[in-house]
Order: sequence, then structure tokens, then C-alpha cells
Amino acid sequence: MTYTPPKIWNWDAENGGHFAKINRPIAGPTHEKELPVGQHPLQLYSQSTPNGVKVTVMLEELLALGHPGAEYDAWLTKIGDGMQFSSGFVDINPNSKIPALVDTTNGCRVFESGAILLYLAEKFNVFLSHDIKERTETLNWLFWLHGSAPYLGGGFGHFFSYAPEKFEYPINRFTMEAKRQLDVLDQNLAERQFLAGDNYTIADIATAPWYGALVKGLLYNAAEFLDVTRYKNVNRWANEIYARPAFQKGRMVNRNHGKSSERLEERHNASDFDNIPKACD
Repeated sequence: MTYTPPKIWNWDAENGGHFAKINRPIAGPTHEKELPVGQHPLQLYSQSTPNGVKVTVMLEELLALGHPGAEYDAWLTKIGDGMQFSSGFVDINPNSKIPALVDTTNGCRVFESGAILLYLAEKFNVFLSHDIKERTETLNWLFWLHGSAPYLGGGFGHFFSYAPEKFEYPINRFTMEAKRQLDVLDQNLAERQFLAGDNYTIADIATAPWYGALVKGLLYNAAEFLDVTRYKNVNRWANEIYARPAFQKGRMVNRNHGKSSERLEERHNASDFDNIPKACD
């Protein structure tokens, strides 16, 4: 049935599909609540969406390199329950999106996952080269991810998995774009070990939770539909990154769904990982 837009759009709160109860056309808090604060220098408020995973992976990679200043408390922010609309959360991210970070050593608030990765890379002097050419290439791919992922998540993922009805036009439109993006990555990785060259960088940390998860069949149950096995270079790259111990830990943090052996709802100490149930053979 053809939709004829009205002259002025009006918000129908019940007509939002999977995310109807949390999507709204206005900003600001819906309720008063302060955020908890733990003992570590970095306070993270997040959930294990692809954007959230970027930051917990980065923090675990920093700790694996021996940076004690990267110790963090990861507080689960259940976006389906609207926790991102609390007054405390809005104070550190007026856009009400996870992840959000507070550095208690200097009072900095950092929101947007790409900004958090860049902040941590510069703070700890790692995963981002000082060489102008190498740095720029890393930022090229970091910003590519942040320009591309909304088409994958908000476009393809939404209409393929979450929309209340299946419509051919938007699914075809965003499938074409998702496959084009995979081909961009595949051609780039044909000549390189990692996205920006020979070194693992924040570009890889940002991109793997999206496109790495996609080719590994972890997003939208769409691997067969997208014929992801044809992107051999992306698969090789994803397998290498997903094998990293810090990446495996980071994927677990703030996860409140899936197998109990693969989730750690909140992380406040390194020893918290020891309490995760072991996977059954």
C-alpha cells in the first residue's frame, strides 16, 4: 500500500516497530537518576551493541598492553529500558546514545564511539600512529566506518530484521549498499593485513564489531542472504581479530543476552572474567 506523507509529520508513538518504546523525536532526559561511579579511572556506560563493543575491546586491548590507567568500570545501560534517557546519562551524552565515557582523572566526558576510540588512542599513545601518512590512513577508515555503519545497521539491519513488516524496496536498497561496503573492505584487505596497513589500529577495533560480526554470522541472521563467504579477505581479517584475547573479552562486557559463557553484564575488575561460567563442550 502506498504511503502518502502528510503536510506536517506527527509523532505516532505506537508506530515504531521493534524500537517504538524508546525512539522519540525530542532530546533530553525522561527521568531523574544519577549514574553510578566506581573506583577506576574510566567509567563506561554502555551495552554490547557493535558500537559498545568497540570501546570495551579498546579498553581490554589497552590493559593487555599493560596500561593501568585504562582500568575501567563498565556499567550496563539497558537501552531497551530507556536507561540512556536518565538525567545522569544525558549529562554526559546529550544525544542519549551508548557508549559514553567519563575520565575521572581529568573530568572529560566523551561520547560517540569513534570519539572515545580516538581519545583513548591519544591518551595512551597506541593504536594510532604519529606518522602523518599512517595516522591519516587510519582516520580515513575510522571515519569510513562511522559514515557506512548507519546504512548497515539503521538501513539494512532495520528493514531486514526489525521492521514490523518486510518491504522489498528498502531491503533491496540497503542490501545493495551493505554488499558494496563489504566489497570496499574486501578489496582494501586484499593488499593489507589490517584496514590501514600492517598495524592493528583503532580503525580495525571500530570496524570488526560491525563488518567482522556480519561475515561471521553474528548480525541480523543475514550471512547466507548476503553471501558473506565470497568476501574472503574480510573473513580472513575478521577471523584474525576475533581470535585476539582482548577482543574476546571486550565482546563479553555489558552483554546481557546470549550464552552465559559469553557475557559479563558489568565489569569492575579484571577478575570478573574468572566468574563467567565455562562453555560446555
